[in-house]
Amino acid sequence: MNARRAAVGAAVLFLAVVALAALLPDLLAAHDPLRADVGSALQAPSWAHPFGTDQSGRDVFSRVVHGAGRSVGIGLLATVLAVGIGLALGSLSGAAPRAIDSAAMRVTDILLAFPEFLVALIVVAVLGPGGVNVAVAVTVAAVPVYIRLARTQTRTLLVAEHVEAARILGVGRARAFVRHVLPGVLSTLSVLATIGIGSSILAAAGLSFLGLGPAEPAPEWGLMLSGGRNVLGRAWWISVFPGLAITLTVISATVIGRALRARAEGRAL
Repeated sequence: MNARRAAVGAAVLFLAVVALAALLPDLLAAHDPLRADVGSALQAPSWAHPFGTDQSGRDVFSRVVHGAGRSVGIGLLATVLAVGIGLALGSLSGAAPRAIDSAAMRVTDILLAFPEFLVALIVVAVLGPGGVNVAVAVTVAAVPVYIRLARTQTRTLLVAEHVEAARILGVGRARAFVRHVLPGVLSTLSVLATIGIGSSILAAAGLSFLGLGPAEPAPEWGLMLSGGRNVLGRAWWISVFPGLAITLTVISATVIGRALRARAEGRAL
């Protein structure tokens, strides 16, 4: 139990550093992430450049720090949009007549049959590359999971005792739905969204690695990971450090999400 709490504490601390990097990158990074210096290209990690330099002589540490805002921002935006859309569609489906609910769930089941990354890849291939399009693609891929959970929670809460009591006391159907059902559904989705943030960041980085996200010279973790793959044998630091940033961010978000889910279910950490 102590080990689990320590893991949660470490995850919170790491995400706090990532949040600081995303909001105030200049506070952590002294170098300009876009400034090229060919004479300093492919330098190994040192005191002057803790994460080394890339093929253009740009400081990798500064690029990782400044890339946090773009990489995490895409994941957060996609998750918030997916939760909002999933809440709206899932709750409406759960409260709709059986025929409409059944049709909506069949469409959701079809989307859930495909891996999220494949769906995102198809969407961004249609829309074209770019950071905004990547966020839209990751949102579309994540929405079915939230729709399914929102629909299930809605149907459960509609027959809950406190909702029935409100109806007996004269509260209208729509008002009872908004005041007593939607908050409960949103609370459940929020727990899942904590884990979903990590998945969204990973999917966005994967799309950027394939060249479908932000373009050079923008600092973005997936793009940086891709940029160092051709010189991995002699300049491993170009890909390893952004790769570690992605991995640790996803793991930290997952650890916190699972801790929140355990707490919501009444289980000890």
